[in-house]
Amino acid sequence: MTGPQWLSIATLAGMMVLFLWGRFRYDVTAVIVLLFAVLIGIVDPADAFSGFSDDIVIIVGSALVLSAAVQRSGAIEVGLKFVAGRVRHVRSQLLLLTATVGTASALVKNVGALAMLMPAAFQMAKRNNASPSVFLMPMAFASLLGGLMTLVGTSPNIIVSRVRTEMTGEPFGMFDYFPTGFGLFIVGLLFLRFGYRLLPRDRRGAATMGDAMDISGYVTEATVREDTPPDGETIAAFLKRHDHEVQITSRLRGRRPLSTQGNARLQEGDVLILYGEPDALERVIARDALELDGETRDLPEGSEGDEIGVTEAVVTAESPLVGQSAERLLLQQRYGVNLIAVSRAGQMLGRKLGEINLRAGDVIVLQGPLGLLPARLRDLGALPLAERGVKLGKSHRGWLPLLILAVAMTATATGYVPVAIAFFAAAALTVISGALPVREAYDAVEWPILVMLAALIPVSDSIRSTGASDVIATNLAHVAAALPPWGAVALILVAAMAVTPFLNNAATVLVMAPIAGVFAHDLGYRPEAFLIATAVGAGCDFLTPIGHQCNTLVLGPGGYRFSDYARLGAPLSLLVVLIGTPLIIWTWPLQ
Repeated sequence: MTGPQWLSIATLAGMMVLFLWGRFRYDVTAVIVLLFAVLIGIVDPADAFSGFSDDIVIIVGSALVLSAAVQRSGAIEVGLKFVAGRVRHVRSQLLLLTATVGTASALVKNVGALAMLMPAAFQMAKRNNASPSVFLMPMAFASLLGGLMTLVGTSPNIIVSRVRTEMTGEPFGMFDYFPTGFGLFIVGLLFLRFGYRLLPRDRRGAATMGDAMDISGYVTEATVREDTPPDGETIAAFLKRHDHEVQITSRLRGRRPLSTQGNARLQEGDVLILYGEPDALERVIARDALELDGETRDLPEGSEGDEIGVTEAVVTAESPLVGQSAERLLLQQRYGVNLIAVSRAGQMLGRKLGEINLRAGDVIVLQGPLGLLPARLRDLGALPLAERGVKLGKSHRGWLPLLILAVAMTATATGYVPVAIAFFAAAALTVISGALPVREAYDAVEWPILVMLAALIPVSDSIRSTGASDVIATNLAHVAAALPPWGAVALILVAAMAVTPFLNNAATVLVMAPIAGVFAHDLGYRPEAFLIATAVGAGCDFLTPIGHQCNTLVLGPGGYRFSDYARLGAPLSLLVVLIGTPLIIWTWPLQ
C-alpha cells in the first residue's frame, strides 16, 4: 500500500475513534477530520468544500423541510385518529402505529415521521393505562424499516444512489428500493407485533414540565364558521366526533348564553368556550376550521411583516394581569398580543376569554408577532414555559404539504425532474404557500447533519482517489471468494450493520459504499445488490440508542436503558440479514 492509502485509512480510523470517544459532536468531528485530511494532503484544498454543493446535502435538507410541513399539517394524524377509535387492544394498536409510522417514513424523513406520530402513541397508552414504552421503541424500529422503501426515506438511500451514478452512470430511482424495503418492512411488522413482549414492562419516561406543573387543561374561545362540520351539528355529535377530547363549558350567540346540552344544535356564529389539553384543542380547531378568538384582529403598527407565533407563560404575582381581564386591560390594543387560551389548575372556566379575571399562577397562551412576544412577556410579568411547545393558534394548510410531496415524488419517479431539483422546489413551495413558516423551515433543517455530510463527502472520496478502497475491497474479496454469492452480499450487509452503531448512518454509507462497489467488481458481480445491502445495513441500527436519531428520539420518553435496544433489536437484526439477503439478490441479480 502507498503512503496516501495508509493516510486515508488512518484518517478514517481516527474518525471512528473520535466518534466513539464522543468528546466532540458528530458535525464538529467531521470538520476536524476534513481539516486534518486537507492538512496531510489526501484532500485537495480545491475540493475541501465540494460537499456543501453536493446534491446529497440539498436532498436531505429539503426532505427535512417537507417532513416538518407534513408533520405540521396534521393530515396523517387525522387519518390515524379515524382508525384508532376502532382499535382497542394493545397489540392491534401497536400494529396500527408501527404500520403507520413505517408507511409515513417512506414518504418523509423517518425521524420526522416518528416525531409526527409519537403523540398518538402517548394518547393510546393513556387510554390503556399503559406505559408509552410499549409503543415507542417498536415505532422507532418500524420507522427505520419504512425508510428503506424509497429514495427519500433515509439518508443512506440517497447516498448509494449517487455512488451508483458514479459507477454506472445511472442513479437508483425513487422506488427502486421498494421490493427489498417493503419485504423487510412486512417481516419487521410481524416480528414487532409479537416481539414487543421482549421489552421490560416497568419502563416509564421522565416527567415533563407539563407534568410537573399539572397543567390539566386549557379553555379557549372559538367561533363556528358557515358550512363547516359543526354548523348544524348537535353538541353530542360534535363531542363524539372528537372522541370527547374536549368539552364545551359554555356557548354564546352574541352576548346571550345558550344551552350546552347534547341535543342542542350548533350554528354559524356560535361562540364556544372549549376546555381540553392543548393538543386536543388544536386538533379540534384545525379539523373543524373554527375561528380562534383574536386571530382576525389587526397587528400592531410596524409588525405586519413579522411572523405570527404563540407562547405559553405563567402569570406571576407581580404581573399587571393579576385581577384584570384581557378586555379591561385592552391587551391587544395596548400590548399588541392576543390572549387565546387560559389554564387554571383544577377549574373548567366557562366565561369568554376576554372576561376572565386572571390570577397569579394562571398559565396563558399569547399570540402575536414573534419579534414582539419576548418584550411583551416582560412587560406583562409573565414567565415563558420554554420546555413545552404549543401549536394552538398556528395556521394550517391541511393536505397541501402532502399534495406538494406527492407531486415531487411523481416528478422524480418518472424521471422528468432530478431529485435534488424536485425536492428543493417542493420545500420552497411549502414555505411560499404558507404551509410552513420560514422560521419553522429553518428550525426543521438539522444543520449538524448537513455539515457532517458536507465535510465527510470529500474525506470519504479520498478512499477512492488514493486507491485505498480498492485495497480494502480486494482483501474482502479474498475472504468472500470462499463464500457463495449470497454470502458475499450478507458480508457487506453485516459489515455495514456493524459499523453503523459507531458512526452516523450517513457516514457509514459514505465510507462503505465505495468499498462495496469495488468489492463487487473484484468478484465479477454487478454493484447494485452490494450497494443496496450497504444502504439496508446502514439504515438498520436496532442495537443502540445512538446509531440513529429515531432510536435516540424515544430513549427519554420511553424511559429505556441502553441494553433494552439489544433485547428487541438483536433478533430483528438477525431477521434483516436472513430475509434481506435473498430479497436483495432476487431484486438485483448479481450477474
